[in-house]
Amino acid sequence: MDHKEKALWSGRFASSPAEIMQKYSQSLDVDWHFYREDLQGSKAHGKMLHSIGILDQQELEKILQALEEIEQEVDNGSLQPKISLEDVHMNLESRLIEKLGPLGAKIHTGRSRNDQVATDYRLYMKKSINIIEEKMLFFLETLLKRAEKDVDIIVPGFTHLQHAQPISLGHYWMAYFWKFARDIKRLKNAYHTTDVNPLGAGALAGSTLPLDREFTRKELGFAINSENSLDTVSDRDYLLEFLFAASTFVLHTSGLSEDLILWCTSEFDFIEPPDAFCTGSSMMPNKKNPDALELTRGKTSGVLSSLYDLMINVKGLPLTYNRDLQEDKRPVLHTIYTVNMILDVLTPLIEGITIKEENIAPHLTKGFLLATDVAEYLVTKGIPFRETHEIVGGLVQFCIKHHKNLEDLTLEEWQSYCPTFGRDVYDILSPQLAVDRRKTFGGTARSEVKRQLTAGLELIASFKKL
Repeated sequence: MDHKEKALWSGRFASSPAEIMQKYSQSLDVDWHFYREDLQGSKAHGKMLHSIGILDQQELEKILQALEEIEQEVDNGSLQPKISLEDVHMNLESRLIEKLGPLGAKIHTGRSRNDQVATDYRLYMKKSINIIEEKMLFFLETLLKRAEKDVDIIVPGFTHLQHAQPISLGHYWMAYFWKFARDIKRLKNAYHTTDVNPLGAGALAGSTLPLDREFTRKELGFAINSENSLDTVSDRDYLLEFLFAASTFVLHTSGLSEDLILWCTSEFDFIEPPDAFCTGSSMMPNKKNPDALELTRGKTSGVLSSLYDLMINVKGLPLTYNRDLQEDKRPVLHTIYTVNMILDVLTPLIEGITIKEENIAPHLTKGFLLATDVAEYLVTKGIPFRETHEIVGGLVQFCIKHHKNLEDLTLEEWQSYCPTFGRDVYDILSPQLAVDRRKTFGGTARSEVKRQLTAGLELIASFKKL
């Protein structure tokens, strides 16, 4: 490390760090992402220093102009970070000092890298969460349109991956709509936790200078100031909340992907995913593989690992700042990138799926999907449900033994299991009617799905207002 590139904290030391220590200690591979936020924070801090009389107007103007020039230098690639300067903060401040001399050294007055990085990170996270939320809202709108389009299509519903009861395909899409709507709520909560101004907390105890934290709060657009300087520089809860919101989101995208992967197999063949999101085989010319869905399922582990990574990192750390916290960025940046990619892929994929109704129809006669309807038919005749369950279970066993479906049974066969059966039992043996009879609030009846569509539109509108 030459004199020009010496660390800005080097006064306490008789020698420079070992070269291997510089490489081991640097964080530029992750925190250089924050250079805009770092410069934004320095501009706000400089204006605040002017407001309390530490910088005069001319000094402030020179600093602000130099910070603008530095941002342009980073943007056009003429300013490259140096490992010897450790991190984004030191690199940008060193460049400011190069340009302005002793005046540039005034920018760090009343500030520590501890509150500086917290400021950068929170600004970056606010921006990142807003971008993800916007994409998630578009994804919700896509699911809503898909549900509206497919409300009249009847498909088998499954439990334990076994045929269970008929449902509207629109009801299926709306199930995921509500899951992802909760994810947006969690994301909004994470944003609220993030929207706190840490600047002015200093290294851990604040400053003897009359720093105006309310000034920087307004300048940087934070909702409130942090209340306790010790908590401020050690707090990573807002990152954990974001990672938890992201983790539940990818759990939902993984489940959705698994369903769709099954549905496009030859065994189901319910759907055809768009060619644009599938690939072929290097050996087998017949293959169309749902790679985008499989990758979405696979990327779940990386996001979940990021949550565990940060939780383990902060477990047991003493107050306040510890260098362990330098490792808080990689898992978060990885998660931001992954969630954005998933949304960029899944939204057009869902929109472009083709439904193969002709292949779905035969499945509606498999698995005795209407057995519960028959049991509830007997309930309306006054027979206790547990008795009807036993009766219909016997009928299903009879059908399996004789290779019949329920609709193939004669009235005599029905009545051999329960004389209460009448000819009107045949009126309920329709998957379409079975769906529409389920009018309980939140049920699969098409009227209920349409109610959900209206509620979904209202929810999206409310999200956009927040």
